[in-house]
Amino acid sequence: MIAGNGRYPEFVIRGARAAGVKHVTVAAFDGETAGPTLAAADATELLRVGQLGRMLDIAKRSGAAHAIMAGQIAPKNLFDLSPDIKALLLLAKIKERNAETLFGAVAQSLAKIGVELLPATRFMEDQLATEGHMAGPKFRDREREDAEFGFRIAKETSRLDIGQTVVVKNGTVLAVEAFEGTNETIERAGRVGRGGGLVAKVCKPGQDMRFDVPVVGETTLANIAAAGLRGMVAEAGRVLLLDRERLCEVADEKRITLYGILS
Repeated sequence: MIAGNGRYPEFVIRGARAAGVKHVTVAAFDGETAGPTLAAADATELLRVGQLGRMLDIAKRSGAAHAIMAGQIAPKNLFDLSPDIKALLLLAKIKERNAETLFGAVAQSLAKIGVELLPATRFMEDQLATEGHMAGPKFRDREREDAEFGFRIAKETSRLDIGQTVVVKNGTVLAVEAFEGTNETIERAGRVGRGGGLVAKVCKPGQDMRFDVPVVGETTLANIAAAGLRGMVAEAGRVLLLDRERLCEVADEKRITLYGILS
């Protein structure tokens, strides 16, 4: 496992264990990968962002036939990137540097040493958003219209590689996610719209599900509540609700609607 921050990698390991996986080696990033993820692994190797050669060496020595990417890397660490020779050679071949091209190139590098990169949702299928009402108060007609509007806008911004999250209110776009990330987008929307909006989170059309899968967790719901927003619309079958059962409980408690739309 190539493990970034947050609880997502920990949950993937749990799911892998339940599916019968016997051994998990974690390639962990200094200052990013959480302690519970390291504790759940059978073996851990520490590296810096940009050490592609070391990551490939870890994969080789582990004897793994499959790898999975889980968790994010803080944007500031991507700017502090200190690439090794292999990473520099890889970057030199890429004209447009986004998640799809960068991680796609990493997947090709893994394939060359006999390691298949699995979808990031593997072992987490029961945590995906489902169609329709999932938790919280049921939408009224005006809110359902906003949900469908926000979903359409988010699909378009994601298609353009701008961001996978937007916040809307009464047919108006309050905020669009870019490099700053979902939490900052939600905070900005709450400030601009003075509450009452809806968050829409989607996958971009044709997204490679081996990496950069959108995830909703308790922190997201806490930020939605703090911003005074009413709920979140997630793309059914494509957005992960981390610890879904607990997430739905929190949504009910905070009266935040969770609603899924199938693309």
